[in-house]
Order: sequence, then C-alpha cells, then structure tokens
Amino acid sequence: MTNLSTEKEIDVGKAIVATDWLRVLRAHPAPRRQLLCFPPGGGSVTAYRALAEQLDDGIAVVAVQYPGRQDRLGEPAIDDMDTLVDRIVEEVLDQGPVQQLSLFGHSMGATVAFETARRLERKGQPVTTLFVSGRPAPTFVEPGRLHLGSDDDLIGDLERLATDPASVRILREEPSLAELVLPAVRSDYQAIETYRYREGAALACDVSALVSTDDPTMTPEQARDWREHTRGAFAHTVFPGGHFYLDDKVSEVADLIARTLQT
Repeated sequence: MTNLSTEKEIDVGKAIVATDWLRVLRAHPAPRRQLLCFPPGGGSVTAYRALAEQLDDGIAVVAVQYPGRQDRLGEPAIDDMDTLVDRIVEEVLDQGPVQQLSLFGHSMGATVAFETARRLERKGQPVTTLFVSGRPAPTFVEPGRLHLGSDDDLIGDLERLATDPASVRILREEPSLAELVLPAVRSDYQAIETYRYREGAALACDVSALVSTDDPTMTPEQARDWREHTRGAFAHTVFPGGHFYLDDKVSEVADLIARTLQT
C-alpha cells in the first residue's frame, strides 16, 4: 500500500456540521482529518456507517445524503450529474474553509466525488486525497441505458452487483417497496449513464484508486487510468471480492484510509 501524504504537522480544524445534504457519521469536535463520503447509485449515507465506525477518532466522517431516499424521500431525486455536484459543492462551501478535507466515493459515488473535488479546487477549497472505489476513470463512457429500461431491468442489475442478490429480490416480491426505492435508483442510473467527462486541469490532490478482483463493472487494470487525473501522488489497491467488496473488507479499507491520511 502506498502512503500518499507527506505532511508531518496536521492542523486541527472546525468540524463539518450536519445539514439535509451532509450527515455526520462519526463526530469529532476538532478533527485532524475530515472524510466526506459519496454513496453508490441507489444508495444512502448508511452505506458508510460501518466504515465510519472503523476509522480512528481523529477522523470526522460525513456522508452526502442524496435527495429522493430515506428521510429525503419526499424530495425529487436529481438525475443530472452537474446539478447534483453543484448542490453538494454549495453545501460544502457554505461550511466555510474546511481543513484537511478528503473525499471517498464508491461506484457512482466515485464520479460524484471526482467532480466535487474538481469544483472545490477551482473555488479555492483544497482537497487532500480523493479515494475512488469501484468505478472506471472519468473518461469511461457508460455503455448501458438502464435508466430507460423497465423496473425489472433495474432490479436485475442491482441483483447482478449485490453481494447477496437475495437482499434485492424483495423488490420483486414487494411492489410497494419497489415504488419507493426504484425512482431514486433510476435517477442515479440516469446521472451516471448520461455523464460525460469534460477536459480540464488535473486534480492537485492525491488520488487513491480502490478496485476488487471480481467487479463486473470494471477491471483492476482500469483503476490505473485514474493516474491521469491528478498532479499529485497516485496509489492503486486491489481487494478480493465483487462490486460491493467494501461490505466484507470494511476494516481493510478503513486501515488503508487511516494510513493514507496519517492520523
């Protein structure tokens, strides 16, 4: 595992406070590091609760709650990447300068985190490290158009990616539950399937790409393409497992993050 950070003295900063968009999963009154997490498509902040529990006390963990799910179920989901990222950036910048901010995104969340990092850096908010997990580099064009398909198509893809397909099968058995869950899933799929990378300056922050051996959405070799999107240090780590390897390797991923951020 490559250690990306070279800083020896770390300033203690003001913690990010909770909003409708930003949910504090591990609080710290004066964190040495702050990690902002971006859920995968169809996901919510709960995707990172286990990771937050594994991280050291010096790291405050916050996750983005996209609209259209859980306690934001009454709000329309956002099906456009630019609109989604702009709203997240606005929420972060409203916090004032955030010291020692790093971002972690899995699957669709990796692309959202990347675009968020780009905008934050352009607006003068530094990012220390961008962790991108289970997603090809931004120049990759998603070939699927599942957001235009049937509910059965969406459920089928969720089963394909799930560590335990039986946990998704309930959406076929409970139509009322599917009516609540699938609109946000469809919007997320539309956001990622219609996303197109626009040329721009490479990130100043370090990038750490995480991938698993048996992910049907990408190969371990594709993770190396993220190197082209940073002027900082780059690390590439492969874990055993499928697309949602994080479910089984949470302690290992937490250790990688902690070591990278040098808490």
